[in-house]
Amino acid sequence: MHIVIAQMSHETNTFSPVVSDLARFSPGGRGKPLEGDSAKDVFRGTASCMGGYLTVAEACGADITIPVVAGAPPSGPVEDDAYEHIAAKIVGAAANGCDALFLDLHGAMVTRSVEDGEGELLRRIRQVNPDVPIAVALDMHANLYEDIVGLSTVIAGYHTYPHIDMYETAELAGRILVDHLQRGVMPTMAWGNNPMLPHIMRQGTDDMPNRALQERAMEMERDGALAVSLFTGFPHADISQAGLSVVVATDNDPDLAGKLRDELLDQAWADRTDFVYRLEPLEVSVSRAKELGSAPSSEGPVLILDHYDNTASGGTMDTTDVLAEVLRQGIEDVAFCGIFDPDAVERLCSAGVGSEVTVTLGGRLAMPALRRENRPIEISGRVKCVTDGRFKTSIAMGRGLMTEMGKTAVLSVGSVDIMVISRHFEPVDPGCFRSVGIEPTERRFLMLKSRIHYRVGFRDLAREVVECAGLGVCTSDYSEITFKNVRRPIYPLDEVKARH
Repeated sequence: MHIVIAQMSHETNTFSPVVSDLARFSPGGRGKPLEGDSAKDVFRGTASCMGGYLTVAEACGADITIPVVAGAPPSGPVEDDAYEHIAAKIVGAAANGCDALFLDLHGAMVTRSVEDGEGELLRRIRQVNPDVPIAVALDMHANLYEDIVGLSTVIAGYHTYPHIDMYETAELAGRILVDHLQRGVMPTMAWGNNPMLPHIMRQGTDDMPNRALQERAMEMERDGALAVSLFTGFPHADISQAGLSVVVATDNDPDLAGKLRDELLDQAWADRTDFVYRLEPLEVSVSRAKELGSAPSSEGPVLILDHYDNTASGGTMDTTDVLAEVLRQGIEDVAFCGIFDPDAVERLCSAGVGSEVTVTLGGRLAMPALRRENRPIEISGRVKCVTDGRFKTSIAMGRGLMTEMGKTAVLSVGSVDIMVISRHFEPVDPGCFRSVGIEPTERRFLMLKSRIHYRVGFRDLAREVVECAGLGVCTSDYSEITFKNVRRPIYPLDEVKARH
């Protein structure tokens, strides 16, 4: 058996000014995406979709071709030349012939020219190889279009957010496709969506209502469905089909697939008000954090979340509103990860460890989609540490993969340690602090530019979590952005009394 395994993964924030070029899809943000046999050694045994697919393919003794592994941190629309490069690699491998395709996609890729990046890829594959069976693993934040479902053989989506079941999701999709080829299993899919945009901050699977929805989806799988996926959607993609959807795959039982799909859609719609996020003014939340951490505690640090500027939702990672408020209120013993500012990193590295410097941080990327200015902050402190910004991920999400922060410096402003980085990443692994000599469990406060993923690495070591409404293109305040392309009416942008 010859199996082609490929990744083309990007969550596109159409409001983000961060450029999504080909280099962004490459290891460390340099050069071109990984491809070929070397990718097997990088991903084998890792907690990733590629790791899950490799397990399935190698277990059945398949001849494996990896034309490209292209995954980029969320950002603005993908540049057309980057998309064409990646898509051509995958389509070319399909055209050369194979028995199956295992695709690690996202489901929310938007290019400069195409709303549905994944659907366009599948259309091209079907033009050169109409009948090849295709397994697709999708992120929970997929925004589904008809072609993603109609041109795939089977789809499986993550059940967890934070995404700690990437390996298992791809393993499931791959195993179903192998069973299709070897045992005659006939994946039959039904799908649909609701006119609703669940807030990202209300999509965590530790919390209701998504926890119950995902638990029910997994129960359906245990009771005989092949794969049941409830996609909460990615609301910061201003495209027609953004929002919550469901795909159910059964073994040649369309009636059951439709019944299970409708049950999940009905329940999600009934829970729609619980997917709305309630905001708190920045100065109030920072003051509350200060009070919670006013005394040392053996129960761990207080987490301060700058969640409007999360790289893993397309944030620039260079806004300073929350940092400025933390400094204004005089919070002490803080470790902050971090500010994306390559120019400042070079300035700090040139000054050298131990040097006292005054530097302008952040506020470098304009955000035209917002009605507020991205302001830098001028700050004085001491260069505490300089590193290459690389460490191996040890947490359940992406375990075994290398995290690349780019060249990194730590600036100490009194008792506030600010990590300044030169590559976008989301701080979800305490290893980000340990890689620069900071033990996170020993600090009174940890400040992170994160939304939900922080939970996999930091929730258990924190005594309290405070969510701060700062500034950024992954704002949780929908009034700050203008939706021009999403289908209307849609909840909560509009009053919607019925799904249809």
